[in-house]
Amino acid sequence: MKYDLITILGPTACGKTSFAAQLAFCLNAEIISADSRQIYRKMDIGTGKDLADYDINGKHIPYHLIDIADPGYKYNLFEYQRDFLFAYNDIKSRNVVPILCGGTGLYLESVLKGYKMMPVPQNDELRTRLEGKSLEELTQILSTYKTLHNTTDVDTAKRAIRAIEIQEYYKVHPQEFVDFPEIDSLIIGLDIERDLRRERISQRLRVRLKEGMVEEVQNILNSGVSPDDMIYYGLEYKYLTNYILGNLTYEQMVSELEIAIHQFAKRQMTWFRGMERRGFKIHWIDSQLPMEEKVNMVVNML
Repeated sequence: MKYDLITILGPTACGKTSFAAQLAFCLNAEIISADSRQIYRKMDIGTGKDLADYDINGKHIPYHLIDIADPGYKYNLFEYQRDFLFAYNDIKSRNVVPILCGGTGLYLESVLKGYKMMPVPQNDELRTRLEGKSLEELTQILSTYKTLHNTTDVDTAKRAIRAIEIQEYYKVHPQEFVDFPEIDSLIIGLDIERDLRRERISQRLRVRLKEGMVEEVQNILNSGVSPDDMIYYGLEYKYLTNYILGNLTYEQMVSELEIAIHQFAKRQMTWFRGMERRGFKIHWIDSQLPMEEKVNMVVNML
């Protein structure tokens, strides 16, 4: 293969997982996840792991960076790069094709662009100083930095504080560059028409609620993970936790969560368009094409 890697990206509900798995089946490849929440164990329904998609015609498609951390843990970008490289090098050492698949733009770009990151320790003094500030105030503080760590997924005060913490650390400590290999990737984007995407998101939300998403969050809370830690993960876990705590009615939770997921999908597409402006060539494929046709299109590009 003339590429080091195949990357499959797209907004939530576009069918990335099933497509990547079918492509992996065809190429005898393995999948590396680029989803910032699927790394957590027990967070299955809310993150849409769809693990059944990895079993095709009696064959299991190996996947990496799913179910590698416990709920409550604050996994970060530095750790993702480290874990990605470990999985990537392992797969390549066995002469197998790696497929990177996910919708977390920051994770994807950190690999494709080779961000040079370093671990950032917790700053208790800074956290105490920022405690009590609203998300709007924190976002304003974050916007004063020249280079924002991440602006697409800072939807809770805790995430915003962590982003400020990272920026403060980089200001005080000249960045110690960490070697990251240049990776030549074929980048495939699954394109889904906006109204269809919205319809799929709404339908999928209701299916996941029926599958026990509320119970999933309740069980994690019962295991000892704090509500604040669950809210930190945003989207489903933020709204479901607030519902369980009695801060939202069921109807409010469903309505507000649905709006939030639509907004998240829009932000994802904004990030991907930004990647194109930053020089990444994304080959967009209509997500509604038959699976075999989509797979053949990618095979022909290889």
